[in-house]
Amino acid sequence: MSHENVSVVLVHGAWADGSSWAKVIAPLAAEGVRVLAAPLPLTSFAEDTAALERTLERVPGPVVLAGHAYGGAVIAATRSEKVKALVYVSALAPDEGETVAEVFYRAKPHPLAPKLAPDQHGLIYLPDEAFAAAFAQNASAEELAVLSAVQRPLSPACISVRMNRPLWKDRPSWFLIAEQDRMIVHETQRFMAERMRARVRSHPVDHTSIVTAPGLVVDIIREAIREATTS
Repeated sequence: MSHENVSVVLVHGAWADGSSWAKVIAPLAAEGVRVLAAPLPLTSFAEDTAALERTLERVPGPVVLAGHAYGGAVIAATRSEKVKALVYVSALAPDEGETVAEVFYRAKPHPLAPKLAPDQHGLIYLPDEAFAAAFAQNASAEELAVLSAVQRPLSPACISVRMNRPLWKDRPSWFLIAEQDRMIVHETQRFMAERMRARVRSHPVDHTSIVTAPGLVVDIIREAIREATTS
């Protein structure tokens, strides 16, 4: 089976949309890989997982499923048999019975991490200054402008639901630990990666390496594609 038979589905995190994967999509597509970015509404965990399932329906298997940040919880909620490998990019990986919020807040936050609270509509926005301070401190001014402009707010209903058995217990997984992450501290990432028994790749990158160090992410996805073609 060649890599051309494998589809890659990418799942964005909170305060982002599918365009955050642009620098990962382009090189994979240039190699002939079918790539789709699942559009999450970020309105509830159930609605986000349903959006992912609809995306998976649109692609033939086998599938490599990659999630960034909050997207890590979403990719673990599918039970699709198409999915052959999972890639976590500084992502959240709650275990069965845990919520996203519980694992996110398990360790002391970075000093520059933003303080998050719902607005008058019950939605959580990332403060504009947090993009440069914590979300993607290694990004260029142009990249930060785009990230800030396209941000999508997060509903608390996304992070307060207890997980069922996560798919990472049943599929090979990779985890890119972002050593300079100011949103999800790297100690928490390592804790999650180790209990997942993921294949760990640790690098001195920020939280949003899909924008600031996309080559590393593409390389890990290529590894997962190779696994999917031989499993």
